[in-house]
Amino acid sequence: MSTAAKNRFQKINITTIVLLFVLILAGGVVRSSGSGMGCPDWPKCFGRYIPPTDLTDLPKDYKQKYVAKRVEKNQRFAKTLDVFGYSDLAKRIREDRSILVPEEFNAGKTWTEYINRLIGALSGFFLLLSVVFSFSYWKTDKRIAILSIFNLVLVGFQAWLGSIVVSTNLVAWIVTVHMLLALAILAICIYTYHVARISGKNTSGTSPLVYIITLVALFVSILQIAFGTEVREKIDAVANHFQGGYRKDWITNAGEIFQHHRDIAILVLVLNVALFALIRKGFNRHSIQQQLMSFTFLMITLQIVTGILLSYLALPPVAQAAHIVLASLIFGAQFYLLLNLFQGVNGREVSR
Repeated sequence: MSTAAKNRFQKINITTIVLLFVLILAGGVVRSSGSGMGCPDWPKCFGRYIPPTDLTDLPKDYKQKYVAKRVEKNQRFAKTLDVFGYSDLAKRIREDRSILVPEEFNAGKTWTEYINRLIGALSGFFLLLSVVFSFSYWKTDKRIAILSIFNLVLVGFQAWLGSIVVSTNLVAWIVTVHMLLALAILAICIYTYHVARISGKNTSGTSPLVYIITLVALFVSILQIAFGTEVREKIDAVANHFQGGYRKDWITNAGEIFQHHRDIAILVLVLNVALFALIRKGFNRHSIQQQLMSFTFLMITLQIVTGILLSYLALPPVAQAAHIVLASLIFGAQFYLLLNLFQGVNGREVSR
């Protein structure tokens, strides 16, 4: 394919990356607003391509109909767990009576989930376009096409996993896996964009110390995100225990996991302060490395602010969604920084 096709791949890929961040934000809004079951069926919403806006638009037996579908989906998932040896968990899912409680129709939650699905569909379409145009690099770097195809498959699995997240109440670890998988999809997009951007150009690496500290900082950030999803699961359990009341006491009753999450946040800050100093010393102010580090530091600052708001203002939903997307932005910036440190375009570095 032509150079124009290669440029088109890069533009489509960067658009996909932006859409994935928007999708993570939308998912955070769905999660914080409790809108996961706003559309009880898939791919349609209440059997429609355009969801209803009023209860009168629904049949009288809609609750029983969608509870039955949810039970059927969970039974299929339980069979899958049996195949992989998780018989105890499969038994708990089969015996979970909470899924028999029907969701009340709420137009706001329905449209929140519907918009999330639209963003997901748009992201999937751009991932498909990325696959098509990735073959323009087939002769020079097959990794771009292979990883783009793999990413599309991964997105399909992620969509299925997302339906399990909202359908089951007992599989807490799936939420963590779902978030980490989202980061993996994002990372593959960033990686293929980077490889395409430096294709045919002279590249060089940086000093091992800077690279290692960046790698450690990235790992700790991923660990922090994993702890964050577990904190969210614990908060949900506490909220259910208090039946949605006593909101100010939710964090107090979250236990040690919240303390671990906060302690790791301090480690994230310390590592990135050290990394910021090294990047400023080793690269000029206009280099992509220093720009990425400055952006990362700004996101960390905002992340700390939202964390304080969550702790002292009884977990406002807006702060919850912002906290999630800021964490993903930090991950994305750190990963792209790591790639540019390992193999960046020559002429950016001033000293090593």
